[in-house]
Amino acid sequence: MICARLIGIACLFPFLAFSNLFAAESGMRQSTLADRQSVAITVYNDNIGLIKEVRGIQLPEGAGELRFIDVAARILPASVHARSLNGKSNFTIYEQNYEYDLMDENKLLDKYVGKMIKIIDFNPYQDRQNQVDARLLSNHNGQVYEIDNQIYLGHPGYKVLPKLPQNLIATPTLTWIYDNQQSQPHQIEVSYLSEGMNWRADYVMTVNADDTQAGMTGWVTITNESGGIYDNAQLSLVAGKINRVRQSQPELMAADAMVMNRKSAAPSFSQEQFFEYHLYRLQRPTTIKNNQSKQISLLEAEPVQLGKQFLAFGQAHVYMQRMPDPAMDVPVEIYLRFDNRASNHLGRPLPAGIVRLYKRDSSQSLQFIGEDRIDHTPADESVTLKIGQAFDVVVKRMQTDFRQISTRQYESEWKLTLRNHKDQAVTVGVVERLPGNWQVLKSSIAYQKRDAFSIQFDVPLAAKGQTDLTYRVRTGL
Repeated sequence: MICARLIGIACLFPFLAFSNLFAAESGMRQSTLADRQSVAITVYNDNIGLIKEVRGIQLPEGAGELRFIDVAARILPASVHARSLNGKSNFTIYEQNYEYDLMDENKLLDKYVGKMIKIIDFNPYQDRQNQVDARLLSNHNGQVYEIDNQIYLGHPGYKVLPKLPQNLIATPTLTWIYDNQQSQPHQIEVSYLSEGMNWRADYVMTVNADDTQAGMTGWVTITNESGGIYDNAQLSLVAGKINRVRQSQPELMAADAMVMNRKSAAPSFSQEQFFEYHLYRLQRPTTIKNNQSKQISLLEAEPVQLGKQFLAFGQAHVYMQRMPDPAMDVPVEIYLRFDNRASNHLGRPLPAGIVRLYKRDSSQSLQFIGEDRIDHTPADESVTLKIGQAFDVVVKRMQTDFRQISTRQYESEWKLTLRNHKDQAVTVGVVERLPGNWQVLKSSIAYQKRDAFSIQFDVPLAAKGQTDLTYRVRTGL
């Protein structure tokens, strides 16, 4: 009976044809944010979010068309999954379309090319409006009109259309051709992935006077540029590097957050292991607006014990050539290190982010001293932060001897002069990167092997003091 009413290939797909036929006969239903009963969001560190919402929707029995309005503008349509929570066997989707032909001035005019419209222009000299009937001939690179059998290249005034054309929508919309076999409203759960959502962790450490302890606070910054609005949402964050099939998309650049002057609240997130990642779940609902960055407290720890280190790094290429006579300056880098352990008032997974460090000066004013980025760090691991370069600790390097033993073997001797202009004693770690097969023939200070291609001399420097480090090394490729 049904196939008799359909022609051609449609008879091969009776359910789809049935749905399309009766969708047109029974009309279209729309679902907006007013139907939303709940929404949950999971945001990843990869410019993507998972949105899961439940809407209560009353549908007529039989086949029809449902427009699911107010979804994220940057939705990935292939990721959509929809089901009825209270009538799974009674609700079937045969076809899904993602409508993104959004309404704007040019698209509206495009629909009226070849048709009559009105143009209203206000005449300020006569204090009245002039109205003309015009046929829109073209809307490509400007409008072309036919008015009173003459061609006008553009025309001042407001363009007035008789009605909205079909197939244009105001917001991104999912459209479903469905079949419904129950009379009571459905609780339809829809989940999908959307680009334009991201989160990161920002940390603030306030270092004490002697650089041995710090107070640490952490904030989560969520950025929503998905084109969706999520009121009273259950928010979860996944920390970890998920694998995705890459497409050509511009990378989201989140703005830096200023958290140093904020008073931190109690941590708001619970944390659990999830697959091979870590899941942080906000303990209360929150509202995330479109084009908004929101900050939520993540952690607070005090005191965190710190270790301070001065390191001067050499370069491997200097051992295979004669270097010029003038001494070379070697930057002295400053590092702070702490253990992510419960005994150090931490001992929790730290999501990747930027750690910004501050210290109070003699007038107790807080000053910025540096920042560094950390990767995802499990509990019971150590974190090392590069803070900057030392001003009052100076290292100069000079090559005092060089000879080439063979075509691939060299021998050189070095003198490093280290000076400390501070009022406190320090120890500088001189890290030398040695190429190929190497052997230290002699040295004035004992060294430790860091790895296969580097050694470290720990050189103590008294306050206002100076020390010379000399050593001779043979290297070969």
